[in-house]
Amino acid sequence: MKICIYGAGAIGGWIAAGLAQAGARVNAVARGATLAALQQDGLAIVRKAPTGESGETRTHVPVHAVDDPGALGPQDLVVVAVKAPALAAVAERIGPLLGPDTLVLTAMNGVPWWFLEGGFGGPLAGRRLTAVDPDGRIAAAIPARHVIGGVVHASCSLDGPGVVRHHFGNGLILGEPSGEETPRVQKLAAMLVQGGIQATVSPQIQKDVWYKLWGNMTVNPISALTGATTDRILGDDLVRGFISTVMLEAKAIGERIGVPIADSPEDRHAVTMKLGAFKTSMLQDVEAGRPVELDALVGAVRELGQGVGLPTPFTDALLGLARLQARGLGLY
Repeated sequence: MKICIYGAGAIGGWIAAGLAQAGARVNAVARGATLAALQQDGLAIVRKAPTGESGETRTHVPVHAVDDPGALGPQDLVVVAVKAPALAAVAERIGPLLGPDTLVLTAMNGVPWWFLEGGFGGPLAGRRLTAVDPDGRIAAAIPARHVIGGVVHASCSLDGPGVVRHHFGNGLILGEPSGEETPRVQKLAAMLVQGGIQATVSPQIQKDVWYKLWGNMTVNPISALTGATTDRILGDDLVRGFISTVMLEAKAIGERIGVPIADSPEDRHAVTMKLGAFKTSMLQDVEAGRPVELDALVGAVRELGQGVGLPTPFTDALLGLARLQARGLGLY
């Protein structure tokens, strides 16, 4: 297969390593320091040594990196693993990589542009979410027929350009927006499993997107606002109560669009607390001066609430405060 990683950062690099381990020759579209590092040294994955051993392991992954997608031509699989604010720029340049049967695996946080495709969404089915695709250019550049949705359950960071540190988790949930278990999604899952990634196929990928979002949409922006790690955020009773109220607003929206959540907010908090003290991706973005994913994580939820006629006063407050901070820092 011709495979290209568009966004060879922490998660993109982790997926690239799995695909390479499965025998694929991996291409990448990158720029700046990442492009230079990949061209000179390839990709490196750093992990803790296996249980019972000390130190860490470092795996080298050969990657053919370019800055112009046109230099690669049509691919069999394109993995889009960028932060949501960068997606519009990717959509402008991705065209040369897409042939009639190219798969586009999205490995991103938040509500994706294809969320209401495939007959999903109840009264909102087929609607374009302006929070994530304001003018429809993303959907036009990457039609939903190409898309395989992905939900990442792994924690990775960058030690430097082209050097990915894999902390914990090894899961990747895949699914067609239509919910069909097609041969192409089964084949992709099998390839990822062969590469050491715990890939599973979901009968409703939107439900998996929504459940992950249900935890991320609150803790991420609050961490960006406060600089606190997750244990401190959930350890404060007042903040925890505020988070729970926002989650209940999102839970009610999910019921209207076809992704009910059986858990309570406290159930979800318990899952997060087990992960220990860690910096969310949004806090890492703020500290690094990178644009934040507020629209995909919070703005889209507010828009969905408006679409089904449910008020979201606490979600609105969270979005407003986080947006105000991000604008002041030049990150939104």
